[in-house]
Amino acid sequence: MKIFVISDIHGSSYFLKKVLEAYKRENANYILILGDELYHGPRNPLPVEYNPKEVAEILNTYKEKIIAVRGNCDSEVDQMLLQYPIMGDYTTLFLADKRIFATHGHIYGEDNLPDMSQGDIFIYGHTHLPVAYEKNGIYILNPGSISLPKGGNKNSYGLFENGFFYIKDLDGEILKEINLK
Repeated sequence: MKIFVISDIHGSSYFLKKVLEAYKRENANYILILGDELYHGPRNPLPVEYNPKEVAEILNTYKEKIIAVRGNCDSEVDQMLLQYPIMGDYTTLFLADKRIFATHGHIYGEDNLPDMSQGDIFIYGHTHLPVAYEKNGIYILNPGSISLPKGGNKNSYGLFENGFFYIKDLDGEILKEINLK
């Protein structure tokens, strides 16, 4: 199973279309969205082709493939436009023998992990920074942002595939990878 992971779309129809080209190219089974889908947020600049309504329309065409959590810029009004649930602060998934705790990152984060067991995966967005490392037996992952990357990083997404987590730019070049053993 391949799980395609994106975060921090922030209403950019341009970058959503670009990342969905990558999703098709990767032939992934599901899309995990780690929040901040429609609104750009008061601290962020407007992203390229800011069009939350179009973003909602595009995402709704993938509704049967999307698993999503709420970001700090997502609201009940956003949920009215989206045809899949986004209002949970986290979700738990299982991939082979791994438990994945997926969240946006504004409640739980690298410095405030939920209760987890060795071998578990904590994946979040929010910081717009790509992250892939293991600490005390827990994998800490962040795919970065597809629309507003920070720290000089490229627009990026994540991919769970064959026991690895990859962070790739929109052209599919691997930026980071980690073996999830």
